Amino acid sequence: MSIWPLEAVCTGTARPFNGAELSAITKRAREGAVQVLEEGLAPDEQADRSVHGGPEMALHLYPLDHHTWWRGIIGDHPALDEPGGFGSNLAVSGLTEDMVNIGDRFRLGTALIEVSQPRQPCWKIEHRFGHKGMVAQIIESGRSGWYFRVIETGLVAAGDSLERIAIGAESWSVARVFRALVAGKASPEELAALAELAPLSPKLREKAAIRLGSPTI
Repeated sequence: MSIWPLEAVCTGTARPFNGAELSAITKRAREGAVQVLEEGLAPDEQADRSVHGGPEMALHLYPLDHHTWWRGIIGDHPALDEPGGFGSNLAVSGLTEDMVNIGDRFRLGTALIEVSQPRQPCWKIEHRFGHKGMVAQIIESGRSGWYFRVIETGLVAAGDSLERIAIGAESWSVARVFRALVAGKASPEELAALAELAPLSPKLREKAAIRLGSPTI
């Protein structure tokens, strides 16, 4: 299949971010082996567990390729030099949303992980970078990043490989699912298909079913 070098493994802790708000969006590169557990890297934190973290959003990958694109949009920013600048746990180049399908499986160090859903952007990205309009830019461009669930726990370190070992739903790239469900451009036929797409996270399958007018799954 295909192999991508893992340039960094990044984790963070919940810290004061905006007044009383906490966030762990600032992820720092780790040295040595890191545990990959069912709910993500250990240690790693998410401040708001209602919208981040958990088994369906255990690991986040935001493509390093997008950092260069963002420099053309917002100019230089120190966070664009950080591999985990967008809250990404895994720093990889050469792999983007149109190249990855829901349900694709990857060997990550000794762990096995599976693509579960696109990332939906929130205001914390704009606050982190000090630029309004970034969420709208992500929705328009589809530069969302995505989440993995963990199928087999293991260990991972910078310098290991991210190796795709199985193809999931070939018709449903992360880019297409993001455009359909987050950008809101799904046809009724697409919504029906997404509501039944087994490898897609239950939360997004439910979202598709609700938009279609079907009973909640």
